[in-house]
Amino acid sequence: MTARTAIVTGAARGIGGAITARLLRDGWRVTAIDRDPMAAAANLHVERGDVADEGCVNDVVHRMLVREGRLDALVCNAGFMIRKRLADLGLSEWRAVLDTNLTSIFLLAKATESALRASKGAIVTLGSTRAQMSEPDTESYSASKGGIAALTHALAISLAPVRVNCISPGWIDTQGAPLSAEDHAQHPVGRVGVPDDVAALAAYLLGPESGFVTGSEFVIDGGMTRKMIYAE
Repeated sequence: MTARTAIVTGAARGIGGAITARLLRDGWRVTAIDRDPMAAAANLHVERGDVADEGCVNDVVHRMLVREGRLDALVCNAGFMIRKRLADLGLSEWRAVLDTNLTSIFLLAKATESALRASKGAIVTLGSTRAQMSEPDTESYSASKGGIAALTHALAISLAPVRVNCISPGWIDTQGAPLSAEDHAQHPVGRVGVPDDVAALAAYLLGPESGFVTGSEFVIDGGMTRKMIYAE
């Protein structure tokens, strides 16, 4: 059989890196896109570029299809946060966050629609529990993640039978920094999440066992958004 192929954005580290590694272990051929450099490897082709740029997206997808001949999956993980007081957040900064986190998914879906329809493939977007709950000074990031959840179910209907689902992580330790016992204990499951937790869910949503699942948002946060927290 021809190896399944995927595009993963924001693949250089963290959740995107873990998803890329998981797909490679599962036998996929992966095209990884990131603004930062990363090393190519067996079955891994690397593209350095900005997914907020329509020309870049179209060029990367075109090269990928010429090279691979098909596309089975798209993982839209690229994103970043600018954390500033509302009064200090510039319009250009607001737009930069929304362009990278949200508009890039629109561009990638457009560019890959024909190929994903041909393969009856799947898309996974990366949202956040910040679409449902907030800390101060996160307006642009929270807005982008709320938009991702809505865009996901819209794409699931418009692109059917291509399946489109959203993963919304909570606290995922992408830095490997020391964490306290309290950090872990506050989660109902007893620990902070790790990128491989998200990668495992992404692999399921891209695979045949999730063939009846589309238009859904999967919160992966150790139960934190279901936990009532009141000051004593």
